Amino acid sequence: MSSWTPQELDTVDRTDEVHLASSRPDGTLRPAATIWAVRVGDDVFVRSAYGPSNGWFRRAQASGSGHLAVGDAELDVTFEPAPDDVHEAVDAAYHAKYDGRYEASIVGTVVGPEVRDVTLRVVPRD
Repeated sequence: MSSWTPQELDTVDRTDEVHLASSRPDGTLRPAATIWAVRVGDDVFVRSAYGPSNGWFRRAQASGSGHLAVGDAELDVTFEPAPDDVHEAVDAAYHAKYDGRYEASIVGTVVGPEVRDVTLRVVPRD
């Protein structure tokens, strides 16, 4: 397992949307979904705004691997369930990054207890 570089983490902080593609069983990538991502410490997290039935989330969760593009960074990644103790910090990161730039009703789709089960940690692969 690898880790995010400081430059990659800064890019996630500065960029509203990332492009996330999950791997198919044969190793090829599915088309990328454009979603929000946040940094908490040295980790990056994504959430499914519309619950566990959202296609990109189901595929990412099932495959466990894929590709993330943000700014100039292109990384092969793994998707892991978020640890239980990080959800409040992830909520705060979403609020800090997106409040005031997007309507509260939109930000509300990715914060709160109902999205904890649809939170993934995105980890760069070697």
